[in-house]
Amino acid sequence: MNELLTAVTVCAHAKNFSHWRDEARRLLAQRVPPWQVQWQNSTGENETLFNNAMTAPAQASAAIARVPRALLQTLQAAANFRADDRWAFLYKILWRWQNGDRAVLSVADEDGNRLHAMVKAVEREVHYMHAYLRFRERAPELGAPRFVAWFEPSHDVLEEVAEHFARRMGNVSWLIATPDATMAWDGRTLMQGPPSASGPLQVDDEGERLWLTYYRSIFNPARTNARAMEMHMPVRYWKNLPESKLIPGLVSDAVLGGRCVGQVSAVGARHGTSVHVSAEAAQPERPDQGTLNQCRRCDLWRNATQAVAGEGPRKAKVMLVGEQPGDQEDLAGKPFVGPAGHLLDRALQAAGLDRNDVYVTNAVKHFKWEPRGKRRMHKTPGQREIDACMLWLDEEIAQVKPEVVVALGSTALKSLMKSSKVSLTKMLGEPITVGDRHIITTYHPSYVLRVPGDDAKAAAFENMVHAFRQAKTYA
Repeated sequence: MNELLTAVTVCAHAKNFSHWRDEARRLLAQRVPPWQVQWQNSTGENETLFNNAMTAPAQASAAIARVPRALLQTLQAAANFRADDRWAFLYKILWRWQNGDRAVLSVADEDGNRLHAMVKAVEREVHYMHAYLRFRERAPELGAPRFVAWFEPSHDVLEEVAEHFARRMGNVSWLIATPDATMAWDGRTLMQGPPSASGPLQVDDEGERLWLTYYRSIFNPARTNARAMEMHMPVRYWKNLPESKLIPGLVSDAVLGGRCVGQVSAVGARHGTSVHVSAEAAQPERPDQGTLNQCRRCDLWRNATQAVAGEGPRKAKVMLVGEQPGDQEDLAGKPFVGPAGHLLDRALQAAGLDRNDVYVTNAVKHFKWEPRGKRRMHKTPGQREIDACMLWLDEEIAQVKPEVVVALGSTALKSLMKSSKVSLTKMLGEPITVGDRHIITTYHPSYVLRVPGDDAKAAAFENMVHAFRQAKTYA
């Protein structure tokens, strides 16, 4: 028998994967190699395996190795790929596996690479059909099916997609028509029918008009990328999409200028972060405070209420430089008006200085914070933010021309010394001269408020008082 088989060409028939699998088993049982098999699409139910009517011995099937489930699923998926030689190619894969050639499933192998490419193409087509098939609702008086759809798949994925929609749409009846076949669902059973020769189904669907209105309203010209649209939604599907009549015009408008102004109204309607304050604490609307309030040198302005400039005599002999505005300073637009400001006033009074005689400002002009429940909690500025605000501090020093500058805390010291490596603890109580003015370093009032222990608080407060007395002496 084997000698006879090597001398003839065997003709096999397959109309679907199940039929092909049965034929492939019988061919493998007779040890018929792929190059001797001529596969044809079956047109009848009673096709014989071979043109010459040869049959395999029944005992030969016992020699066939079991095919792993993963391989069978891969072959079944690839069988949906439309190609004239798909049955012959799948049998070639099976033959090589049966003969111990496991490299046939590797993408490095020529046949394995093609097999995986076929599966990937089929999976992509299933995705496209899920995404771009549009059901239209028929009038109730027309009866079942309630919804109809038309699609032109590139591969034989209709049956798999129909099972997906049967699960998704429950007991609602529908019909999907394609140039090759139709699938219908009556709420309980899937039924396959002949190809549809009429093309896209013309249905007056009120829901479709609502969908077009919605699609037009959500289309964002500022984010339009025609090349990306065509990559993710191939143009060949557009003709059967109801929104396809809108897409060319929307894309054209975006290219001709809509992209530039597409988000103007939405952005203009944003008023920033809402800060809840009582009516008694609310401040009147303030006029623009000049270039400082328009500063965008770092991102702190995005979450701050306003920039907080320095306050005090324009020719003060003593300038106090803090870190940044706090929560209450951010709302009031003035430096040191919260709890730290009250402690600062006490220290100045103890040192014999009048708050009205000194110029008070901050190294960073916007409030940096993070949410914690309903409160805005202080967050230490980074060096980049200190550097960004250095311009404004230098401008204040140049205008006021103080004889003594007191650095309240590490952030102020880094800004004044223009260095991130200076140490607060090493410079406490040690006045230094920079140019034509003295710089004295002490703790920030907020540190005195939060340092644990009464003795530590008293020592920190006394350090502030001592620094202010030194400032008064140098001034």
